[in-house]
Amino acid sequence: MKITRTDVIWNYLATFFKISSSVLLLPFILHKLPAEDVGIWSIFASIAALVFLIDFGFNSSFSRNVTYIFSGVKSLQKDGHEINFQADGQINYSLFKGLLSSMRWFYSRVSLVLFCLLATIGTLYINRLLQNYHGVKLDVYIAWFLFISINTYNLYTLYYDALLEGRGLIKISKQIIILGHVIYLLVSVIAIYAGFGLIALVLAQLVSIIIIRTISQRIFFTRELKAELNNCEAEDRKGILKAIYPNAVKYGITSFGGFMIQKSSIFIGSMYLTLPAIASFGITKQMMDIMVAIANISLSTFLPQIAFLRVENNYERIKVIYVRGVLVANCIFILASLAIIFFGSTILHIIKSNTDLNQNVLLAVAVSSLIGLNSGISGAIISTKNHIPFVKPSLLSGAGTIILLLAFFKFTNLGLLGMAIAPGLIDLCYQGWKWPWEVIKEFNLKFADFFKVFKST
Repeated sequence: MKITRTDVIWNYLATFFKISSSVLLLPFILHKLPAEDVGIWSIFASIAALVFLIDFGFNSSFSRNVTYIFSGVKSLQKDGHEINFQADGQINYSLFKGLLSSMRWFYSRVSLVLFCLLATIGTLYINRLLQNYHGVKLDVYIAWFLFISINTYNLYTLYYDALLEGRGLIKISKQIIILGHVIYLLVSVIAIYAGFGLIALVLAQLVSIIIIRTISQRIFFTRELKAELNNCEAEDRKGILKAIYPNAVKYGITSFGGFMIQKSSIFIGSMYLTLPAIASFGITKQMMDIMVAIANISLSTFLPQIAFLRVENNYERIKVIYVRGVLVANCIFILASLAIIFFGSTILHIIKSNTDLNQNVLLAVAVSSLIGLNSGISGAIISTKNHIPFVKPSLLSGAGTIILLLAFFKFTNLGLLGMAIAPGLIDLCYQGWKWPWEVIKEFNLKFADFFKVFKST
């Protein structure tokens, strides 16, 4: 498997379109929607992030194992990967067919669980938020039930992401994403101007996701692949799931801990603050999350190749990819964050936004996000070993963040500032330095490597 600069460029373009659709849409949202609706949309976005936790780490595990299979391994392992195999270029289609069956079996069940949770507990939560809402509640409920349908379908078909990325089809997968976000932007703008409000944003997501999944299915399952799968018997699904679920569950628990660190502030804050205040924090967090996504592109594009390089024991190449990724990520994030801090409020004033930004909160979120960015990059590198060591630390950090947030609201007047600094403070206690240090030790990185690596090929 070879990931080229072309794949990186297309990844940047895909993220650019994803971000540009959000950025280009943001003025319409801020100008056309009242602050209360922006606050509800921020909560919707946080719930959407929570939705993927029900995947419980299986998607990344599925993706890694797709990579292993197309790299030539003949069996899947609970920990690590098969290393004593002949790299004869032959793909074990029976093993892949069993993995595919496992994906479909798993996602059909978790999507049903998601639907039930959102339709019951989620609806009760939305009903609680709308008690002091001054807009048209029916529109919010319509948007909410469309939101449930979208996310259920999206989770049910999530394994297409694992298939494309695991096989190294980075370029084509990003082209599909670009098309989806262009459609999302066009439908959103038209529907917002048609006066659909929150419904416009959810409806655009529905159209975009259906198109992305339909094209992904046609691209991955070529005529040749279908023929190979039709001519073989699938390996036992139970055996494959047993090999995958230990690290998948570990990764899922870790993701849940990460969610508590990064996203719990929105839910907790909504119980103490007004919807306009939540809107201000939500927009701030959304902008910083966008910057993190941009910064992560360079390294995340190469994760399938890093998993492949581990199979080949080519650690020097992994070292080069990691150091370059870290340097690029930090430079991009710092420069972009400074631009937002200095010019964000001015831009909102120009577009006559109904939602304001708090400069101190913006700076605090930027610092917390930078800590999380570097911890996440290192964790991604560690996980390519098919070894997940950060389960307990992630849960403890998540619990610590929630406790600190509650303490801030109960015993201080920090408000939004407390929501901004709590994740960073907790990360600094352990995870913010632990996982970067583990990667530094594994690859025996020296300070000089961060200068020499750009001379490597």
